Amino acid sequence: MKFNSISGNKFTFSKASNTANQKQIKETLQLLVMAGLAYKVQHSSASGLPLGAGVRPNKFKVILFDHGIFQRILGLNLSNHLLANDFSTINKGNLAEQFVGMEFIKYFSPHARPQLYYWHREKRGSNAEVDYLLQINTNIIPVEVKSGTQGKMQSLFLFLKEKNIPLGVRISLENFSQYDKIHVYPLYGVENLLRFYA
Repeated sequence: MKFNSISGNKFTFSKASNTANQKQIKETLQLLVMAGLAYKVQHSSASGLPLGAGVRPNKFKVILFDHGIFQRILGLNLSNHLLANDFSTINKGNLAEQFVGMEFIKYFSPHARPQLYYWHREKRGSNAEVDYLLQINTNIIPVEVKSGTQGKMQSLFLFLKEKNIPLGVRISLENFSQYDKIHVYPLYGVENLLRFYA
């Protein structure tokens, strides 16, 4: 299965393999999920709690359980970039999203299978996506992941307005800060986010 073309994006069976049919891909993915080597990030309408009640089963993203393996699949040798002043790669956004997903999974109970969600509105001329939705106590926390210090948050603001949610979260290379209704956490501070809302 070609995770380099699907991680961070909506899973499409036709992009997962050039040689296997849909049934084979579905069975392979199910085995990887059952083994805990891959996780489905389910789409949720986020119209209320629990988030799982608004799931569309055939609409999901997939992340690998191991960030290092994902980097190798992408063909990245990060030792070449550790001391570089400018690390620029086409997959940087997927790497950041993968990392944050793994951080979220780490904080789930070891006795329950993690449930990750995202929101995507497919509307002509107005596509919007929020990378992760967290359900913490009675709160829905939308989370947008950015791989740098820039980037618009149109989808996040749209989600907050459409779902009447007071606060959202941006995880990026920026330091801890706040923009209007958006709390900003650095990539290294995901744990702080989970503790704050717990």
